[in-house]
Amino acid sequence: MGAEQDWGDGTRAVRAGLPEPRKYEPTLPGPVFAAHYHLPGEPTGPYTYGRDENPTWTLLERAIGELEAPGDGAVETVVFASGMAAASSVMFSQLTAGDVAVLPSDGYQALPLVREQLEAYGIGVRTAPTGGDAQLSVLDGAKLLWLETPSNPGLDVCDIRRLVAAAHDAGALVAVDNTLATPLGQRPLALGADFSVASDTKGMTGHGDILLGHVTCRDPRLIAGIRRWRKITGAIPGPMEAWLAHRSLATLQLRVERQCANALALAEVLAGREDVTGLRYPGLAGDPSHEVAAGQMRRFGSVVSFVLADKDRAERFLDALRLVDDATSFGGVRSTAERRGRWGGDAVPPGFIRFSVGAEDPGDLVADVLHALDMSTGRS
Repeated sequence: MGAEQDWGDGTRAVRAGLPEPRKYEPTLPGPVFAAHYHLPGEPTGPYTYGRDENPTWTLLERAIGELEAPGDGAVETVVFASGMAAASSVMFSQLTAGDVAVLPSDGYQALPLVREQLEAYGIGVRTAPTGGDAQLSVLDGAKLLWLETPSNPGLDVCDIRRLVAAAHDAGALVAVDNTLATPLGQRPLALGADFSVASDTKGMTGHGDILLGHVTCRDPRLIAGIRRWRKITGAIPGPMEAWLAHRSLATLQLRVERQCANALALAEVLAGREDVTGLRYPGLAGDPSHEVAAGQMRRFGSVVSFVLADKDRAERFLDALRLVDDATSFGGVRSTAERRGRWGGDAVPPGFIRFSVGAEDPGDLVADVLHALDMSTGRS
């Protein structure tokens, strides 16, 4: 076997974060449930109180770090109770009154709520779209640049290297929301970013049954601020959730490979439908973001977006699907789809569909989608 730094993604995923083998001990120790620990004398050990550290978190954080930055011993990861807890930790630990943050105008629908809170604390916020690296135009004087690439739900892509270089030249930190890509699709730290952030509720855990998030960083001072913010807010994951997440990482490469292959197959079929417009998938050769995505992504994610004629057509399409659940979120092994406009927080047409491609047999999935498209137009 080659050196650990040369392991492939599949090998790394199944081995990440595991402790050294011990006779009669399980490969992955079970979750540790503890509010406090035996602590005689001075608190010099690694585990003192359950809000601060937990052995189950430690193994998961080590595992995610190994996936985010293979072979980089300087990288540290902090896990949180949700993706928004992770995102908030970066913004609110690094920004103070008078600072300026640059956010994507087409990012996750909770970002406007974050903007309101930042501004309430006296922090300036500027926004610009992800596509065309438009955030460059509002970067001057910023303290933090927040990128989301591919963006959710529109699937635009920005050039991380280019934006990082410009931000660092301007004295700004860069955080990348890597939720849609996962570390097996894109590694923001290798592209120069200061923080890689993700909602592990999605593709990282992949079964739609855990809420979790993480921040990975290689700067000790910056990650100390993240840990302090977690301590202050108490936004900690439960031990069971952390253990289930670590367990789920073993299949990450298998899931991502199948889902990305299925997503491309579906996108290619949808590209031939006259009743489908606005099709986006970064892995599709004709996608507006394909060239940029191919330069920084190794896999293109599980989400395909497209537009049907109107709200009613989109609802009929969703009702006609048999293998696909009408549900929010993405990245799960079971395909889901939703009419994104029902939430009211995204600037999308009424017939916009966000489709999260699962791990079903591709032929079955494509046939189900085509059948639902035909049924929703009244074709038999």
